[in-house]
Amino acid sequence: MIHEIGNIEFNNQFKAGMKADENDFVFVFKEAEKGPDRILLGGLSNDSQVSAQDDTDSEMMIPRLKDLAIDASVLTYAFSLGGDNFYIAMPGNDAAAPEGFAYESNRLLRKAQPKEMAFAAMTACHLNIWYKDNQYCGRCGSKAIHDSKLRMMKCPECGNMIFPKLCPAVTVAVLHEDKLLVSKYNGRAQTNTYALIAGFVEIGESAEECVAREVMEEVGLRVKNIRYYGSQPWGFAGNLQIGYVAELDGSAEITLDEDELSTAFFISRDELEPIDNRPALTQEMIEDFRTGRL
Repeated sequence: MIHEIGNIEFNNQFKAGMKADENDFVFVFKEAEKGPDRILLGGLSNDSQVSAQDDTDSEMMIPRLKDLAIDASVLTYAFSLGGDNFYIAMPGNDAAAPEGFAYESNRLLRKAQPKEMAFAAMTACHLNIWYKDNQYCGRCGSKAIHDSKLRMMKCPECGNMIFPKLCPAVTVAVLHEDKLLVSKYNGRAQTNTYALIAGFVEIGESAEECVAREVMEEVGLRVKNIRYYGSQPWGFAGNLQIGYVAELDGSAEITLDEDELSTAFFISRDELEPIDNRPALTQEMIEDFRTGRL
């Protein structure tokens, strides 16, 4: 998965008062006409039609401060990775793309190499969303400012404190008679790939209750023996993905929610193709089922 970077140390603790050096890495974002902001990267195709499922891994580069015509005063410390410091330009402070760089879709990060840099960029996307969405206080409407000690936006007028937000979501592998329930989303471009049942945890709901609810809502099935599989940060949407495995409880007759899914069915291990690149928890779980680890 994209966050599995081996023994390379990732330190996301906010360090107050840090000033960027010319050799430090900088994430810069530009607002897109549609969809998520685009991120300044080198080494990737700037063709917006390139698919995240393309078979060719791309070697990516993140610009350093010395590469950019940008004032260091608009940068905020993000994190360190492998001993290198990374900064993020606050929303509204984009820069001209230097030679060899372009503003890219973040979807290309799913296949990009080196993997640790792709993970760093994904995490920066999460931070960018949070900073962009919290420039003003949601309580009184005043301009928010960055705290001098913590990674926190605060309101100088009413004292509202705004910390980075995580949205918990579940992904579930439903098993029945040595088969796995797979689906395809309705209206998604990636029609050649399978998905698992997934959804966001609602207010007042446990993650396990969310598993049972989402399966019932999307395919009309009951599940039992819900057990934890693993989790994954998914910074593209500010999510924390939580994986579960469950067993079918009762009838296997599927009632499809056609607003969410185009199809759903149970599939055997030998009907699945190997998944070589597995940036997301869903692909990891499907491949674990195919190889008998699940």
